[in-house]
Amino acid sequence: MRMRRILGLALAAATLAGVSAVGAAGGVAASSPNITRDECTAAGGQVTARPYAGYVCAMPDGTSQPIT
Repeated sequence: MRMRRILGLALAAATLAGVSAVGAAGGVAASSPNITRDECTAAGGQVTARPYAGYVCAMPDGTSQPIT
């Protein structure tokens, strides 16, 4: 009985880890590519500086994208 419980917990942990990995990979694939300063301002965005992280384009809809 104890062995069955341990195997069940191991299976549940492996399943959860697999779902997390798929979700992380999908999030990376769905992210938008970097844009340039000119593209940012042409789209109505504002270029702002982040300390120690470079520049970001803040769009009017509340999203932000890194600047290349």
